[in-house]
Amino acid sequence: MNVFDRIYLLASPYLQTRSNGIHIAVSKRFGESLLLTEKGDPEIVIPAILLHDVGWSKLTEEMQNKAFGPGSDKSLNRIHEVEGVKIAAGILAEVNFDKTKAEEIINIIDGHDSRLTTISDNDMIVKDSDKLFRFTCEGLIFYLNTLKGTVEERLVWLSTKVDCWLFTQAAKVMAWEELDKRKRNIVNK
Repeated sequence: MNVFDRIYLLASPYLQTRSNGIHIAVSKRFGESLLLTEKGDPEIVIPAILLHDVGWSKLTEEMQNKAFGPGSDKSLNRIHEVEGVKIAAGILAEVNFDKTKAEEIINIIDGHDSRLTTISDNDMIVKDSDKLFRFTCEGLIFYLNTLKGTVEERLVWLSTKVDCWLFTQAAKVMAWEELDKRKRNIVNK
């Protein structure tokens, strides 16, 4: 078993909330694609993606639902980052991960949602991979179930977020491709 699989195995119990198993798989796929065109280290990007949302496990479902959307409590979102740092540090130590790389992974997790700027090329890829989930069919279903509204309203709203959420040109292209797929699905129904 490779180290990424070991990290995921240890992270899995912490990902049993907020559809995080699906979110992590989709975000990892985007991360792997972005690493083909963007400057980044897979040994930092992939573990950071696998571990970035483990902290949600420390919040109740009610707290999680208050952490995003209109009128959200940003302090709850921050708690998932702080708790995620603790859990991720333990997992990385358990697999004997390179300490320098583990430190960058922890720094990425600590602020992956709340920090509006990036601290490295690796952080940029992780942030973009995380946000790209929202443009997918899986992300659309998750947010519609949580925040309500119509598919059409959500797609319009997402189209306003491409340039302000995403950092890399490659991620912006991927977001528009995902939005086009969602729109075609509506037309073809």
